[in-house]
Amino acid sequence: MAHATIHMGVTIPRLLRGARRICPAHSTLMVLRHSAFCYCTANGTLKSKRKMDHLERTASNFRQEVISQAKVCGITNESDTVKRLRLAIANKDFTFKAGQWVDFFIPGVSVVGGFSMCSSPGLLEREGILELAVKYTAHPPAHWIHTECTVDSEVALRVGGDFFFDPQPGDSPVKLVLIAGGVGINPLFSILLHVADLHGYQEGKGNEYKMGTVKLYYSAKNTKELLFKKNILGLMNAFPGKIMCRFHVTQQSSQICEELQPHVTEGRISEKDLEKHVSKDTLWYICGPPPMIESISKLLSNIGVPTNCVFFEKWW
Repeated sequence: MAHATIHMGVTIPRLLRGARRICPAHSTLMVLRHSAFCYCTANGTLKSKRKMDHLERTASNFRQEVISQAKVCGITNESDTVKRLRLAIANKDFTFKAGQWVDFFIPGVSVVGGFSMCSSPGLLEREGILELAVKYTAHPPAHWIHTECTVDSEVALRVGGDFFFDPQPGDSPVKLVLIAGGVGINPLFSILLHVADLHGYQEGKGNEYKMGTVKLYYSAKNTKELLFKKNILGLMNAFPGKIMCRFHVTQQSSQICEELQPHVTEGRISEKDLEKHVSKDTLWYICGPPPMIESISKLLSNIGVPTNCVFFEKWW
């Protein structure tokens, strides 16, 4: 689930347009009314030592007012521990920006989930479909997805989050460096797919989108835990020189498959990897466990990256 700590530095208005804060509205879906208000506090601060839940941690984040119904229309195993859901969205006005998350309401489950989209806004626009990739945990929403959720299960969603990439026609092109750790790949994969859509849109229709290059650094324990790897390789092949990726594995014990070998480095993402991307027109997006965020942020500071060019979201 997404943590509420987002470092934005100085806001870049055009890229982050629309990131104004809106207080959550009362749910119009009676079956979900209880879920929508459980665990919510005014400022997300707790006096007890109990671990904060999603709504508490994100109480100060932007949220849309509308809660939309959705139906599960596909479930696949993205890895041994991660299920990928396809959700058909009933509300035609439902929108999100690449990198954002949803409050995930489940009938009969009082705890509200928080999961980043791993699909592009373009897929929603074209097909009315949104995708989530959820890792198994004992947390009730994730546990429900892995043990009870079936095709045709009905849930409800509300979009939120201040971490996104939303370029507009006419904006000057920027270079992106996306740095992901574990399941933190989800919002960055959404951004990657969105950039791919805009590259294709730019080439196909000659519109005003001007897209720069994207380099993804994605770290996991081993190649089995690298989510979306086949999709990422496909994007690299479809947009050579525009979309690039380096996979990092820290505890690899088996042979790396031939297809992945040219793109895999054993060991953590290093200063040497990142320093070659430092420039005045590069934006850095990071998502992963808190220790990784802190380590990479310090590394970027050491190599002279301005704080207003670094955006991150912590996942627990």
